[in-house]
Amino acid sequence: MNNHFHDSRYYLARAAEHARLGVAETLSPYVDRVRSRLGLAVEAESEPSRLEGVRDEAIGLERRAAMRIRGVVGGVRGRVDGGRSSDADDR
Repeated sequence: MNNHFHDSRYYLARAAEHARLGVAETLSPYVDRVRSRLGLAVEAESEPSRLEGVRDEAIGLERRAAMRIRGVVGGVRGRVDGGRSSDADDR
């Protein structure tokens, strides 16, 4: 019996969400018209395209890789320079 209540609660919540979306979609043109007349119009931000998202992600990866490489190169240089100074002292 508990499963029946759980299922009915789930479907009721889902139906309420769909009803809310339907009402919002139906009233959207009227809401936009009222907001524009009141001067409260909100400009919709365009979502980045998939290509722009991939490009931004690739640029971020490239920057992180460059930072890691600089860190590794700096560490290697420090070791090499440290080794050279101790070799010069031995001679």
